[in-house]
Amino acid sequence: MTGGEGYAINELEVGQTAEISRLVDEDTVRRFAEVSGDFNPLHMDEAYAARTPFRGRIAHGALVASFISCVLGNHLPGPGAVFAGMTMRFQRPVRIGDTVVARATVTEVDIKARKVKLACVCEVEGQACMEADAEVVVRKRRPAAA
Repeated sequence: MTGGEGYAINELEVGQTAEISRLVDEDTVRRFAEVSGDFNPLHMDEAYAARTPFRGRIAHGALVASFISCVLGNHLPGPGAVFAGMTMRFQRPVRIGDTVVARATVTEVDIKARKVKLACVCEVEGQACMEADAEVVVRKRRPAAA
């Protein structure tokens, strides 16, 4: 890693990868519901969720997607990077108590446009629960040392 200041566009190359691991616990789901305002009983009420095809509570899809934001904003490309877009596909639900591994891999670097494309995946126990393609705008150079 680059000491917390993130990568400049000319420091990125195809194949670079970063990942994080996050436990989706009761507190995380509750706090996400409070921040997002999404109190869908599928996420919040076990009795309700038990009567759905999921047969129990599941985490918010947007919560799972936010783990990709963590990777991109903090690690690769890191601080200073700005989302240009992301396309997500959900394969299976994330349940309360699951640990999600979120990973981003650089697939394309456009130095002139200062954009990088990344293949992203969130997994639980090695199985993909979400895949995404992200495009991020990256700064031209790192900030000067103070």
